[in-house]
Order: sequence, then C-alpha cells, then structure tokens
Amino acid sequence: MGARKRESAERLKEIKKQTAITKLNDVPTSPRKMRLVADLVRGVEVNRALDILRYTKKEASIRLEKLIRSAIANWEAKNEADRKELENGNVCVQSIMVGQGRSLKRIRTAPQGRAARIRKRSNHITIVLGKKLKTVKEEQ
Repeated sequence: MGARKRESAERLKEIKKQTAITKLNDVPTSPRKMRLVADLVRGVEVNRALDILRYTKKEASIRLEKLIRSAIANWEAKNEADRKELENGNVCVQSIMVGQGRSLKRIRTAPQGRAARIRKRSNHITIVLGKKLKTVKEEQ
C-alpha cells in the first residue's frame, strides 16, 4: 500500500511541475469586465494570447497581459529544461478563473436630499499554464 501511494505522489509531482499557477488579488476592475477579456485567451497558446491582449482595447487586457507574463516566468522557473516547449508553442493557458473580490461601498448624492450607493467592485484572477494535451490526430 505504501508503494502505491508513493507512485501516486510522484505522478502528482510530475503533473504539478508541468503547470504554473499565478494569482492576482483585488484588481480594481469589475469581474464582469475582466471576464470579457479572459474569455478571449482561455485555452489559447501563450504567445498568441499575449498578441491578442496587446491589441485588445479594453483596460482589463493590460493587467491580464502582465499576469500572463508572470505566469510564463513561473513556468520557465519550474521547467528550465523544457524552454523549447514555450518557443515551439506547446504551452497554453489551461484555465483562467475570475472571481469576485471585495466591493468598496461609496455614497453619491441623489435628488431630493437622498443618497445613492455606489459599489466599486474588484476581482481575483487565477491563471493556470500547462503543456498542450496532444490529440489522437496529432499523434498519427
């Protein structure tokens, strides 16, 4: 039983080594706006993703591009022997998760002496980079 657990642990270590996770918390952009940009690069090869973000006009793309560059640096640090994989285009954005962060509550004056509440939303972004999974057609 102990040998089986060791083999399983080694396999998990290999899988974790081939992925790089990067997080950015409390980004002062609403999650809805960030998801629009994140959907453009989900599942795309990293060099192509950087090109897409560079020419996207939305403000959220600037922060996302910076975060993907950080994820690439993390991936390179883990996989120094496999740098060719990055140049060959075998590393892709496996997943991007955009969650809601905290909201700052502010008050704006409203007509007739009232006050209206403004919610300044923020978000948390998590990016996972990994090697592309080869399909059956590519192997043949």
